[in-house]
Amino acid sequence: MAKLLYGERIGATASLSVGCAAVIFNEARDKILLTRRTDNGQWCLPGGRMDAGESAPECCAREVYEETGLHIEVGRLVGIYTTPHRIITYADGNRWQLVSLCFIGTVTGGTLGLSDETTEIGYFSPDELATLELMEHHRERIQDALAGQEAAFVR
Repeated sequence: MAKLLYGERIGATASLSVGCAAVIFNEARDKILLTRRTDNGQWCLPGGRMDAGESAPECCAREVYEETGLHIEVGRLVGIYTTPHRIITYADGNRWQLVSLCFIGTVTGGTLGLSDETTEIGYFSPDELATLELMEHHRERIQDALAGQEAAFVR
């Protein structure tokens, strides 16, 4: 089960992991696509770890497709998230300080569906998001995307 741990410079006790996530709005732009993770049951933005040999946009598009079945065009960078005061831990003992790039994604095709990494999927309004068991660090990314700021956030 994935769990967040906090502490002063706790990132020094972990390895670095680079990944990408996408904020994908519905056509009316009033709801955001989320997936429910199989490993901890929490809701999150679609995304994941970058593979060697791929770019950040390639990673983002691949992860969204793997988790949702949707093809996206990767657009504006919402933000870069790198705090050394938070790590994510997994049941297998892996500990990671995340370096995450969050983009706006626009659906270009595919069929929305579940994967081996997701148990549920859906579009949610900001009010509905407040009631979900959402991965805490994804709330910040969603708030940043909803802010509509042109310049990327660096956190």
